[in-house]
Amino acid sequence: MFRQSVAALAALLLSACATQIPAPAPAPAPAQPIEVQILAFNDFHGNLESPAPVEVTDADGTKRKIQTGGVAHLAAALTELRQGHPNTVTVSAGDTIGASPLISANYLDEPTIAAMNLLGLQFNSVGNHEFDRGTGELKRMQTGGCTKFTRRTPCAVEPFAGARFRYLAANAVQGDGTTIFPATGIKKFGPITIGFIGMTLKDTGHLVTPSGVKGMSFADEAETANALVPRLKAQGADAVVLLIHQGGRLSQFTAGNDCNGLYGDILKILPRLDPAITTVVSGHTHWAYVCNGTAETGAGRLMTSAGKNGYFVTDLRLRFDPATHKLIRQDAANVVVGNGEHGTDAAEQTLVLRYAAAVAPIASRVIGRLAEKASTDADDGESAAADLIADSMLAATRASGEGAAQIALVNATGVRVPLPAGDVLYKDAFSMMPFGNNLLVMTLTGGQLKAALEQQYAAPLRTGKTKPAALAPSEGFNYAVDMSKPESSRVFDMRLNGKPIRPDAHYRVVVNNYVASGGDGLSAFTQGTGVTDKGIIDLDALVAWIAPGRTPPKPDRIRFVP
Repeated sequence: MFRQSVAALAALLLSACATQIPAPAPAPAPAQPIEVQILAFNDFHGNLESPAPVEVTDADGTKRKIQTGGVAHLAAALTELRQGHPNTVTVSAGDTIGASPLISANYLDEPTIAAMNLLGLQFNSVGNHEFDRGTGELKRMQTGGCTKFTRRTPCAVEPFAGARFRYLAANAVQGDGTTIFPATGIKKFGPITIGFIGMTLKDTGHLVTPSGVKGMSFADEAETANALVPRLKAQGADAVVLLIHQGGRLSQFTAGNDCNGLYGDILKILPRLDPAITTVVSGHTHWAYVCNGTAETGAGRLMTSAGKNGYFVTDLRLRFDPATHKLIRQDAANVVVGNGEHGTDAAEQTLVLRYAAAVAPIASRVIGRLAEKASTDADDGESAAADLIADSMLAATRASGEGAAQIALVNATGVRVPLPAGDVLYKDAFSMMPFGNNLLVMTLTGGQLKAALEQQYAAPLRTGKTKPAALAPSEGFNYAVDMSKPESSRVFDMRLNGKPIRPDAHYRVVVNNYVASGGDGLSAFTQGTGVTDKGIIDLDALVAWIAPGRTPPKPDRIRFVP
């Protein structure tokens, strides 16, 4: 009986154990977001060596100068920022080349392309300065080789292999309807796919020598970008990043981590962008900023710029939900490249030293002497520097065999820097006039000459400027401007050597080839006849003019009234 009871009890206990509910397993930890790092810069402009110190304004209003930049320091900063970030890509928003210092420009920016290869650039939107030497030369930048498209000799230091990064040019349309480079690029980071659109500003055709982009057109930025969004989504893009060579400005130049008071042409584009374009890397204006979900950019959109010349690099972080692949957060900060604080990249430094040695004898040559500084004007108005250039253009083309010029005009927007008093080195003159334009002499009637000047003073006042840019005249030619008058009636009292310009008389006028072909919207110059091009480069004319020593002219040839 006892044994039966024990057996029954054991069976009961076993039954209870069999029906007991096990304790729930611990819930799995939520999956961490997938982070993608985008390292961005813009408007590098071939600054292989560290540029001059730049003044920045801190949040408390304090102004200070920082020494920053140079490609060896930029590459080292990028390497440091990539550490611990397996999902990373490096991009640029245009003007990587063009308007470059002599060390790069003298060699057709080949060393800058090589430097970008070394630092790991992957996508680069075209900017307006990428077109400075024409489309043939720009295509050579991508593909490499030593075919000659300019007066300079390619591959002068070493063979040129071309860019390992991909140029993007969504709105740069050739005559056959195709874009000069691909419009988009795709980059995969494990399960996350990001689509990139690259483009220049639609006004590029007015900012470069028209002959260099003959047959090309530059489409509206927002319309072009929006049309490409479905294509990128079809390719699996979880986010769309726009690399655009257009931008904004702030009231003060800072290290670029705020967005207070942003203004500029980019604000006309942002509201028109498809909301799927969540991230915008901008350029062109040379300002640095980070705008994240602001009124200007729109909720959920991040826009950045890293200033210019390799001063800063922007570290963008995009975070995605690992299950849905949805972008859930993005942040950015501009990092000061510094002057070696992040180290120095040895391979880049070797490249820079190689080209610095090659250009040194050219750069250090004394070309003449100035009795005083030839200053520029902050508004690109008439200045001693601009008038000095105009005088040199007239001197170079005045002889009957060189075009028989009577008047020279120079677009003051192309006068980049002043010239120092005392000895002037070739590198100083090159910095002032880095474009290598030809001088063209043409015949214009007095009426056509007035029409050209009227076009200059009919242009909308540029952002941040207080007066129009000037067509600075050579000695002996004077004119007056009254901005209160209607368009086409603002220029008057035009005189050559004291005598009034007659509307029906003919005059020989010399301008650079950029202006001659309608650059800056000055289409009246394209009506010139009897055009003479003797292959005289504007820089060569300046060098010859300065050689015996000069006193910069007083900038009093344009009179504004009232």
